[in-house]
Amino acid sequence: MVRGLTKSVPGPRRLFQHLDLAVASGELVAIIGESGVGKSTLLNILAGLDEVDGGSVAIDGVDLGNLDETARTRLRRERIGFVFQAFHILPYLTLRQNVALPLALVSPGAAAAEQRAEAMLDAVGLGGRGEGYARDLSGGELQRVAIARALVHRPALILADEPTGNLDPETAARVLSLFAGAVRDHGAAGVMVTHSAASAAIADRVLTLGAEGLVDRRGQ
Repeated sequence: MVRGLTKSVPGPRRLFQHLDLAVASGELVAIIGESGVGKSTLLNILAGLDEVDGGSVAIDGVDLGNLDETARTRLRRERIGFVFQAFHILPYLTLRQNVALPLALVSPGAAAAEQRAEAMLDAVGLGGRGEGYARDLSGGELQRVAIARALVHRPALILADEPTGNLDPETAARVLSLFAGAVRDHGAAGVMVTHSAASAAIADRVLTLGAEGLVDRRGQ
């Protein structure tokens, strides 16, 4: 997926260099590290939202560096799901409509979109609540909707930026279990960034991001 990645920010300051990362289908990788090391920047790079100074990023064998902005946007719509810390659930849409949004962008047809959205809501424990609105949900339920939306179009890659940062520990544990199970069940490659070692523990691999790149410190 990622080979020899190098990224600097204004200052100038190099966030990381020679970074390599490969994530298999159905695998969840957690990335931890100190604040400011570039965890969210790395997610944006994987999503094709940030440019890099060197190296390559490929999703399903497609090198993002070979795509123009239109093609990158299409790839994001079709092959990437994103779970945000702040949920980003639209309050004026029903839960079903929120979950179906990615499908509207790839045009599977309205009836098929509704059916798949309902199926995903059921998968995250919100079956039968598709006509409800965000104002009636708890934080944990909102994050379930966000996970359903990220997975509904069956992406090859799902990215999560501090997905439990706004949740209490008990709700966070339930959401993390749901997220990890969804990644594995749907065969997506999952990458989650977090500051919490407890949250990262649910992943198949835990990597630490620093200036030297990604390091697996288990056994050290």
